[in-house]
Amino acid sequence: MPKDIRNIMKEFKEEQFSLSTEHEQKFLGKLHKEFPEKKKSYKWLYVAASVIILISVGVSFFLKETTVNPSENNLKEINLGTISPEMKKIENYYLTAINYEIASLQVTPENKTLLDEYLEKVNKLDIDYKRLSKKLTAEVLDTNTIDALIINLQLRLQLLIQLKDQIKELQTKEKNNENSTI
Repeated sequence: MPKDIRNIMKEFKEEQFSLSTEHEQKFLGKLHKEFPEKKKSYKWLYVAASVIILISVGVSFFLKETTVNPSENNLKEINLGTISPEMKKIENYYLTAINYEIASLQVTPENKTLLDEYLEKVNKLDIDYKRLSKKLTAEVLDTNTIDALIINLQLRLQLLIQLKDQIKELQTKEKNNENSTI
């Protein structure tokens, strides 16, 4: 027969008990035994620092490469960075992103031909960029040439992003083919 919970609660007497004096130390000992503290790993920080160093070296190399030798002409080559600080920020942003995308590409026998095709297109755009920079040096500042330089940087970055997407598609297709044959 069911009992009424009110009656049970009236009859309930709370028991008094106390914990041992070393209870907290025992508990903490068991806790540390079950969940030991992990040392923090800073490997990702080292990787990020090395990527930043590689990108900065690549950008500085690219910027040194685009300057004109004094023996060629007395004209100093003008690039986006010499026009204004805002243009320099834009140019550095795109060049850093381009160098990062190139550095993150992984060459495999399966994607080598695809990489070669895209990198050839990027090199052609790089040559165009240098030609436009020389044109900007020879002429008075022309907004059309400046726009063309920025569009050139954007196209190079878009090509590299498309390349990464196609490589990912190739890898997923290969994985799907491997899974279907198993």
